[in-house]
Amino acid sequence: MNGKHAAVLGGAGFLGSHLCERLLQDGAASVVSVDSLLTGSEANLRELRKDSRFRHVTHDICEPFDLDGPLDHVFNLASPASPIDYAELPLETLRVGARGTEHGLELARRKGAVFFQASTSEVYGDPLEHPQRESYWGNVNPIGPRSVYDEAKRYGEALVAAYRRTHGLSVRIVRIFNTYGPRMRLEDGRVVPAFVAQALAGKDFTVFGDGRQTRSFCYVSDLVDGFVRLALSDVEDPVNLGNPEEMTILQFAEAVRAAAGGGGRIVHLPLPKDDPQRRRPDITLARQLLGWEPRTSLSDGLKQTIAYFRGVPGVAARPGEARRAHR
Repeated sequence: MNGKHAAVLGGAGFLGSHLCERLLQDGAASVVSVDSLLTGSEANLRELRKDSRFRHVTHDICEPFDLDGPLDHVFNLASPASPIDYAELPLETLRVGARGTEHGLELARRKGAVFFQASTSEVYGDPLEHPQRESYWGNVNPIGPRSVYDEAKRYGEALVAAYRRTHGLSVRIVRIFNTYGPRMRLEDGRVVPAFVAQALAGKDFTVFGDGRQTRSFCYVSDLVDGFVRLALSDVEDPVNLGNPEEMTILQFAEAVRAAAGGGGRIVHLPLPKDDPQRRRPDITLARQLLGWEPRTSLSDGLKQTIAYFRGVPGVAARPGEARRAHR
């Protein structure tokens, strides 16, 4: 990204702030974050603001907007992305996936920039194919409680593909599998911060269902490295990015217990509706086309994540025990 100009929509979020940081480290000429701060955080921007090449614009991309100066890449990471967020913000999630994505595409078209769409493994739903390849069309409930996120992302991919065909826009689409690391919100409804907080507080681990559901966990710096490789490539079809090492939720709880040195019993709660039973990416395309695969071991990634959460005020008092789905 040396000498490039980039905009990151959703730049104050977990992934967006890490991407802004990586772009600056790679020598970007300028990076502008655009974020409504609905689920993003000013705290994630604190270190970034120290760099004169970075600026932040507080704006809801569901409303039209423009940015001064040249742009080489527009990265669209703007969306509520956790089960708690899109359960509480269903209409906002749908709007940003539709209106927000189109406004980002129009910005990229005006600037002659590459448009990078952050999609999700949720487009596969509760998959009947395992592991999931990019050619799999998914098994998604279009009206279920998770549908506002699933369908917003599926529509976003369709919109990006239509801009590519209609306007000749250069596009990239990444399907993100479970990612974790510093700057996740403590009570965002995802299993990593929930288990880490419970372990640090000495609380019981709350597991939905029997805990035999599987997930794969990719450390954030590995994922962002994949973003950069994809953005600089000429690959315009969707590419999975995630860790192909699959484990059950019960196994993950024990991994967190070992890394944190604490945690109580396993307590089982009813399984949420449409919770995927298996989730594992096939990353053959990422390996072949981008030379990418995750490098950070789960133990190393958890150590860094746990160190971050130890510094979060009140972590022991707010474990977020039951407000979680296995994402």
